[in-house]
Amino acid sequence: MKKLMNIAAAALGCCLICCGGILSAQEYKAPEVTLSKETVKFEGKIYYSHIVLEKQTLYSISKAYGVTIDEIYEANKTLKETGLKKNAIILIPAKGREEAREAAVVRKETVKDETPQEEKPSREEKKEKREQKKGKSTDYFIHIVKWYENIDDIAEKYGMTTESLMKYNSLKDRKLTKRQKLRIPTEPQTFIPEEVLQEEAVDTVAAVPVEVPSEEVISKKDLNVVLMLPFNVPAEKHSEGIMDFYSGALIASRDLGRNGINVEMSVYDGASHPLPITTSRLEGADIAIGPVSTASLKEMLAKSPADKFVVSPLDHRADTLANRHSNFIQVPSSSAAQYADAVKWIGEDLQAEDKVMVFYEKGVDFPAVGDIISSVGSHESFSYNILEGRDVMENLTPKLTETGENRIIIASESEAFVNDVIRNLNLLIHNKYKVTLYGAAKIRSFDTIEIDNLHNTKFHASLSYYIDYDRPEVMNFLMQYRALCGTEPTPYAFQGYDTMMYFGTLCSKFGDKWPDYLVTEQKEMLQSDFRFKARTDSEGERGGYVNYAIRRIVYGSDYSVSRQVNP
Repeated sequence: MKKLMNIAAAALGCCLICCGGILSAQEYKAPEVTLSKETVKFEGKIYYSHIVLEKQTLYSISKAYGVTIDEIYEANKTLKETGLKKNAIILIPAKGREEAREAAVVRKETVKDETPQEEKPSREEKKEKREQKKGKSTDYFIHIVKWYENIDDIAEKYGMTTESLMKYNSLKDRKLTKRQKLRIPTEPQTFIPEEVLQEEAVDTVAAVPVEVPSEEVISKKDLNVVLMLPFNVPAEKHSEGIMDFYSGALIASRDLGRNGINVEMSVYDGASHPLPITTSRLEGADIAIGPVSTASLKEMLAKSPADKFVVSPLDHRADTLANRHSNFIQVPSSSAAQYADAVKWIGEDLQAEDKVMVFYEKGVDFPAVGDIISSVGSHESFSYNILEGRDVMENLTPKLTETGENRIIIASESEAFVNDVIRNLNLLIHNKYKVTLYGAAKIRSFDTIEIDNLHNTKFHASLSYYIDYDRPEVMNFLMQYRALCGTEPTPYAFQGYDTMMYFGTLCSKFGDKWPDYLVTEQKEMLQSDFRFKARTDSEGERGGYVNYAIRRIVYGSDYSVSRQVNP
């Protein structure tokens, strides 16, 4: 079944989808609650990021984490009104040892960083903040340049011309450096468009800041989008994440509409076979997003004309389709790309006295690491199986350095083996060896790995997705989603927003030629970065496009989790 909707109906549709039929989680017998390994720092405090599972209750969650229900409500301001929702992410205050360690860190700090990557406020910034607290106004505020920003990006963000921004800061050329401080005048810039404030449906919600092309370069203001998601699946296989992805896409369409880009979205059920769409319908589409599974994507590509692109939005394993289809675009970064970045990261951190070690499970090949580890130069390989017991440590320690850092990567995705390696690494740390572990997102999903062990090993994780809640863009999206949908957004909702916003903006900016600009339009979105490269086969023929962007995070020994700049 197909539903046609225009941008004017998008917000209403989102509310109906997300708010209808909410049941109280307390009506069910609560299952066992597994403690989250993910910690985030928000407004100066550390929280666990807990994903709500079906039938879990506030009582069972509070008991599992050793906090009160009131403390959970305090950390999640809208939870009393919305109740728990399956797959929603809620913040749980970190208690006990983690909170004590964080308090010790806070006492040592004199000034909070704006973000984990930015410098502490200058004396000038401190003075400005003091004046603002006293009710005084200043003529400007400070913007600290991020690694991905250029002068045009910053000028557009604050509604200025590039020339006026350069003149205001006495810049002689356009070149900026990371962490450079720019003065941004407070007048006459308006950060929330007046028409947004006047909209009845969201009169208390700020629009998510988006990079929208100027009037001179927009060549297409009416977009025809096909969205195909597996809505109608058997009950036991149904994932509310698909509906959350849809809701995020609707909010992105609404934000595009605010900027004069009208979106007509045709929504299809991608769970049906054959897929309920014709080649002629795809011919009329500017963008086709979905379906999700590799098998359904193959069917979609078979129906799609050669010049119409199919976007794979969720399955990181579908990237192999780019080898054979030049009109295929893979959005999630693959596991191979994550391991490649982890190896690259080791090379960037490596010092003269350091040692690089790769742990292999005996008898198991893992080419994702084996084919690229040589790029860091000299390294040691160590293989064993978990039945070898004490012999492991006796054979391992002679291969380590006692003076430098032992930089470790595990060439396995077997939970039992990875858990055993990390346990052994913690024993080495206890014996005063310096250890840093590098790896991909898979490690964070293993239930048997203690979160303490990831912090002890200073785990450096290369991820496809990571949500930095300190970013104002993320907080604005949270406010919008809460206001429109009455609940908390899941990672699926962020992914739906990012995918629709990126491709909608790209298409409106470059018209029918938008695929030609995939490799040049590199963007940081809410939870993903987009940096596409074209695949080529052994004969040099171009395939489809694959996203190679990775977000890096570090588990600190102070129980912090911070995002790192990826050069």
